[in-house]
Amino acid sequence: MNFKPKFYSFCRALLNPIIKILFRTKYINPHNLPVKGSYILVSNHISAFDPIIMAVGQKNRYIHFMAKAELFKNKFLTWLFLSIGCFPVDRGKSDKSSVKHFENVVNDGHVMGIFFEGTRSKTGEFLKPKNGASLIAYNTKTPVIPVCITKTKKNTICHFGDPVSLEELGFESGGAREYREASRRIMDIIKGFREQDLS
Repeated sequence: MNFKPKFYSFCRALLNPIIKILFRTKYINPHNLPVKGSYILVSNHISAFDPIIMAVGQKNRYIHFMAKAELFKNKFLTWLFLSIGCFPVDRGKSDKSSVKHFENVVNDGHVMGIFFEGTRSKTGEFLKPKNGASLIAYNTKTPVIPVCITKTKKNTICHFGDPVSLEELGFESGGAREYREASRRIMDIIKGFREQDLS
């Protein structure tokens, strides 16, 4: 893995004031992500800047993200994304190498970010969640932290939830049905954050 922690920290510090000015970001419960241990941040996806917004909101942890494989065709961009902990995933296909990579990330005690709708929502409304995040959570026995990103007329809100255990997600023996149910439960939590943040 070509991840460079110091470079990641430099980029985060550089982008912090830019993100605050451009998006007028407001963070809710950013300290819900513990300073140690493996966690999977599972979020909705409304903008190409969502990974940066989430990363800027976490001062004590590095977040490793999946990114679409098309972004890795340029040599410089490949170096850049790998250096900040991103890894290519071939969307729409069963990319077992990417899943295995991120299982290794969380097994090593790191934090992973997944936009589990699979693509950006053009309207900001929620899309049907995919099961990749639930599968990795179950395979690695890693708690999930739901995250909701909401754009309002005044600002962009990034709302971090409490860690959710495998038991709370309804896991018993794994399998497609449990992955779907876990994804639905995570989405219900995220939808609840949206209702709170817009009220």
